[in-house]
Amino acid sequence: MITVLIPATDGEQCLAQTLVSLVEAAADGFVREVVVLDGGGNGPIARLADEAGCTLVPEPGSLSARYRAGVERGRRGSWLLFLRPGVALAPGWQPQAAAFMERVDRSGGEAAAMFRFGLDELGIAARAAEWRVRIASRLFALPAPEQALLIPRRFYERLGGHRDLPRCEEIDLFRRIGRGRLHVLNAEARAPSRRFLEGRGSAITGALLALHVPTTLVSRLGA
Repeated sequence: MITVLIPATDGEQCLAQTLVSLVEAAADGFVREVVVLDGGGNGPIARLADEAGCTLVPEPGSLSARYRAGVERGRRGSWLLFLRPGVALAPGWQPQAAAFMERVDRSGGEAAAMFRFGLDELGIAARAAEWRVRIASRLFALPAPEQALLIPRRFYERLGGHRDLPRCEEIDLFRRIGRGRLHVLNAEARAPSRRFLEGRGSAITGALLALHVPTTLVSRLGA
């Protein structure tokens, strides 16, 4: 049913964390294949992908180019799940996703889903970051890429997939899906706290996106 796509550029440990959260769904046949997008020719990542039974797609191009190459290579699933490396889906995600997919498939409509945002550490800083992301998602329709994206292949292809931008590629796709067609599942995607807190973009970038400045422009400003 699902083809999972993971751009693996941050080492095999991050990839392993994500793969572990998919084991049960893969064993049940819910996840039909996992496509690992290797942008750096990383030997350990290639070995881990092979040992885990994943499809490895070497693609040194942009993130968008890697996603498009992965979608083209991974053809088993009628649904696509885009996951950032290091993000782990919390136990119980499978029935939530299955119920949503069944509703969309039955209606023949166009809709996508993301997961509730979470961080994998305790502490005030992590909880404050979770709160900020959830507020941005609800008020400004500005999800974090770490929330993942579950979307029918046909809908993704009709939208034109990920556009080739210097950055903000995932936010750009969220926007083209549209707030009314993007649902939040009652299941959590947990990102690594340290990497998330250290890797967030500038406040200027966030403000521009919240003000609905086109992502094609924001991605080129370097803010």
